[in-house]
Amino acid sequence: PRHKCGNQKSCPQNYFAFKIISGAANVVGPSICFEDLVLMSSVKNNIGRGLNIALVNGTTGQLLKTNAFDMYSG
Repeated sequence: PRHKCGNQKSCPQNYFAFKIISGAANVVGPSICFEDLVLMSSVKNNIGRGLNIALVNGTTGQLLKTNAFDMYSG
């Protein structure tokens, strides 16, 4: 069976499914999947160098904001 975000197991009831994939240099970009919806990825063109963050409401699961913080340039 297929599970949300390509995880190996389903999450228990009242839990959100998510998967965070780190990038690999300039070859593979990072991605953030939440409840089977890709929030950030190179395909969506909303990732950046450094820390990529998606702010999600912990009760409703609604995406509030995404941003990238460049830790290299300061």
